[in-house]
Amino acid sequence: MNRVRRIAWSAGCVLWIAGLGAVLAGCGMPSAPLTPSLNLPAPVTDLAAVRAGNQVSLRWTMPKKNTDKLLLKGGLEVRVCRREGAGKACAAAGDLQLAPGVDGAFSETLATPLATGEPRALTYFVELLNRRGRSAGLSNGAVVVAGQAPAPVTGLGAEVIKAGVVLHWTADAEEPAGMAIRLHRRLLTEQAAKPQQGPLAPPPEALEQNLLVETGGRGGRALDKEIRFGESYEYRAQRVDRITVDGQTMELDGAFSTPVKVDVLDIFPPAVPAGLAAVAVAGENGGAPSIDLSWQPDTETDLAGYIVYRREAGREWQRISAAQPVIGPGFEDPHVEAGHSYGYAVSAVDRSGHESARSDEASETVPN
Repeated sequence: MNRVRRIAWSAGCVLWIAGLGAVLAGCGMPSAPLTPSLNLPAPVTDLAAVRAGNQVSLRWTMPKKNTDKLLLKGGLEVRVCRREGAGKACAAAGDLQLAPGVDGAFSETLATPLATGEPRALTYFVELLNRRGRSAGLSNGAVVVAGQAPAPVTGLGAEVIKAGVVLHWTADAEEPAGMAIRLHRRLLTEQAAKPQQGPLAPPPEALEQNLLVETGGRGGRALDKEIRFGESYEYRAQRVDRITVDGQTMELDGAFSTPVKVDVLDIFPPAVPAGLAAVAVAGENGGAPSIDLSWQPDTETDLAGYIVYRREAGREWQRISAAQPVIGPGFEDPHVEAGHSYGYAVSAVDRSGHESARSDEASETVPN
């Protein structure tokens, strides 16, 4: 019987010898050692900054991976700094701890030196550090304007009319021509979980919208036509000054006014029908005559229909249409007598039951 011997070989190989034969097994070439990851968080690339009055708010998205494309684990230290002008050091603004992948937020109130004086650029950065205090560099820069902000808007009020919401505020006659007023609207009504379906369904309403009034603030009045009846809104206003900083046009926004809540209830009737005409029609083959009415259609979206009224000389108006509103802009009155004169009027009614005033009267005489 052949004796089998096992001899260890370098680099993980084993040599098996059986008689005159030999077999190599378990061999592998030694590979180069992997470079250890520094675990540096990837820099933030979507930093954005907004100033309102003396308050600056930052928003960004925390990365999920490090610079080696590996998932980050545990919390990260976030340092916020700002740089006033070019060539200056980035002064510390604050520190916080955030988890990878979350939405980052930071706000601060500008100190007096930054909130006064001539307009100038103020650039914010965020820097993410690992557990060893190392980073891959600063984020993108987000620029706001330092300096004296416009005065807050005062006296903001709102009134609901059929055409929309009228907003008014205390105007300043000494404001420069470049000043504008931004009206910020927020939807307060809780939206349905499932939006309305179908080709005629209105699109979902935006939760927040802005209306910029290019009047220099002197008008002190604006109309928001983009409201929907049955909803509740909150309005705030701020002055916006457009200025040039380092050759670029930027906005310097004042503080927001005290908010105003508005419940937009539909208490307004439809428009009064116009163009009412009455025409007598002789009966066919000796039949009874009638009077045909027609008018211009109402185009309001919540229209339910029309109500038709009639009266004879010296008598009161009487409703002659059915309990349900007349759908189209036309009506036939078969209950007339030859030789009699009749007056007609039409009103419009919406789905909430609000009825308009009656139209101008149209008269017609049934011939003998």
